[in-house]
Amino acid sequence: MSLKPPTDRMFRAFADQTRLRILALLSRGELCVCDITSALKIAQPKASRHLAYLRGAGLVRVRREGLWKHYSLAQARGGFHRGLLGCLRGCFAEVESLRRDARRLSAQRRGRCS
Repeated sequence: MSLKPPTDRMFRAFADQTRLRILALLSRGELCVCDITSALKIAQPKASRHLAYLRGAGLVRVRREGLWKHYSLAQARGGFHRGLLGCLRGCFAEVESLRRDARRLSAQRRGRCS
């Protein structure tokens, strides 16, 4: 069994549309799973599966608060990681579907799940 370098896992994380949508939302700040599922209109198991993948890639961190899990972007671990996140943040504003997700999130944040 060979271990893949962390960069491979990061690139694979970016290769999935749902994971990119999650990263775009998390670039706006910490969110609980219910915020993500509502904004993206996806089922909780699907969101959790993708969040676990993003955690494994070192892109997302989790904070527990009682029964809730709150997710945020992980602090960059070096120039490569920082550069990738900077590039993605620049692209997020240009993609209409990501802007639509952000608008949906903003509209629903008044009724947070806490």
